[in-house]
Amino acid sequence: MEMKRTKTPERALSDLMTACAKSEKATSDARRLLARWGVEAQAAEEIVRKLVEAKFIDDRRYAEAYVREKTRLSRWGVRKIREGLRAKRIPEAIVDEALGEADARTMGRKLDELLRRKSKTVKAANDFERKGKLLRYGMGLGFDYEEIAGALDRLAEDARTDDE
Repeated sequence: MEMKRTKTPERALSDLMTACAKSEKATSDARRLLARWGVEAQAAEEIVRKLVEAKFIDDRRYAEAYVREKTRLSRWGVRKIREGLRAKRIPEAIVDEALGEADARTMGRKLDELLRRKSKTVKAANDFERKGKLLRYGMGLGFDYEEIAGALDRLAEDARTDDE
């Protein structure tokens, strides 16, 4: 079992300011760190309040950065991103706003690209099995069934066009 390292509220505030200056943190991240450092609940809430007031922590800014990173680098779909932000306890209105800025067309093109690449490596006995595996792959990335089905239809159409 891990022992809690106890930090004074002043030291915890200083350490969190440093951490927040290096990378975006959600309010829940700050609370989790303060609890791990053994800071009392009342003092922890005061530290979080100070960090929010000083703009070291901003859940809206965090959500926007998270959406940008997960769509561009991790190539996640909306569902997986939404669940990640819920796990960080970001309010639903902020999540909706941040996801509203994600470009659906770009995400669709990335899904097409990911499925095309994956289809080259999938081992399947027939087209039905291949489609099922690609569908599960897309769902694992956090895309909706309808988006994946449309992308698979486009992939099949491209394959038919290439065969002609």
